[in-house]
Amino acid sequence: MVRKALLLKIFDAASMQRWNDQIRPVELTELDKQAHKMIIAYVLGRCEEDAGNEKLDWVQIVEGGIFEFLQRTVLTDIKPPLFHRIKENRKKYEDLNEWVYKKLYPVISPLGEGFCLRFKSYLLDTERNVNRRIISAAHFYATKWEFNIIERANPQGYAIEEIKNDLLAKQEKYGDLSSMQRLLKDDALGEFVDVCGQLRFQLRWGHVWRVPKTSVLGHMLIIAIVSYLFSLQKQAACSRAINNYFTGLFHDLPEVLTRDIINPVKKSVEGIDELIKDYEKEEMETKIYKLLPNGWHAQMRSFTENEYSDKVTPGGGVERDGKLVKAVDDLSAFIEVYLALKNGIENEIFLHSKYSLAEKYKSQVISGIDIGQIYADFE
Repeated sequence: MVRKALLLKIFDAASMQRWNDQIRPVELTELDKQAHKMIIAYVLGRCEEDAGNEKLDWVQIVEGGIFEFLQRTVLTDIKPPLFHRIKENRKKYEDLNEWVYKKLYPVISPLGEGFCLRFKSYLLDTERNVNRRIISAAHFYATKWEFNIIERANPQGYAIEEIKNDLLAKQEKYGDLSSMQRLLKDDALGEFVDVCGQLRFQLRWGHVWRVPKTSVLGHMLIIAIVSYLFSLQKQAACSRAINNYFTGLFHDLPEVLTRDIINPVKKSVEGIDELIKDYEKEEMETKIYKLLPNGWHAQMRSFTENEYSDKVTPGGGVERDGKLVKAVDDLSAFIEVYLALKNGIENEIFLHSKYSLAEKYKSQVISGIDIGQIYADFE
């Protein structure tokens, strides 16, 4: 069962600064890095599917991403060179991950013993199958994307040349991964990853001061993770859980074309919400889908259009819990407000939003999940 402590732990990543020993023209947080990483993992995974890789397993990719995300919430202060040095010593790396597991166990234990065992196994297992290599390659690509920003800001800075050479050496490690080679050579796919990365710079609640700040990109990962964990809680089929995850991960992608328009604006004039949706759809058709292979379009449309509607097969089976994804989206907004108030930033917008969302979901059970009880945990 997803509980308050785990939700707050996930939000911790929004406050974790990356590259904080370098000049940064923008804030780079762990939450945004992990979100970008999983979008890249999706691109790499689809490329492997196109290549006919039968060993690809989306559950392993999604859960591996969640496990590494949780690990980084504990280890984010360890600089990469030291972390890689520790990894070279198998015993020390195992001891470190045993400590990570013990630190996180009280938070993840309500998810069930099965999840905990898979998490621990992932931390301690050194096997590098295609699914783990996709996650690793995505991690590298997202890091390199961040470094390119830092290098432009301070090309002669401390350790810049050393970091650059290290990243070039790491890139060679993925020479045999066809999906990575395709991403590096395909300008359109690279541009898609860049466009998604722009959502790092679009802040939610941008019209008010808030601590911690969350970007649209980071918000998307939170929805993805929590939607997936709820899917596990309700024992949904693997394909349904994966669809819920990626719907969460891409549901706000159209906002890269329109910015994060707040609900009061959407509801200010009758019909404006529909007008915004129509504009987003047109812009996605002309500017985003053209960056993706034709065979990916239908799936991306399902993630970004009518994303809050349940999706069923012709036979009546549920493929996606859109209403649950919407409930998670609202829950994320509630926690953003909760944390702002907790951090001493009080204003009428936050107080009204906190009250209205809590009232909306009071005693609500959606797709088998007691959403009302989660809100009650925060009271």
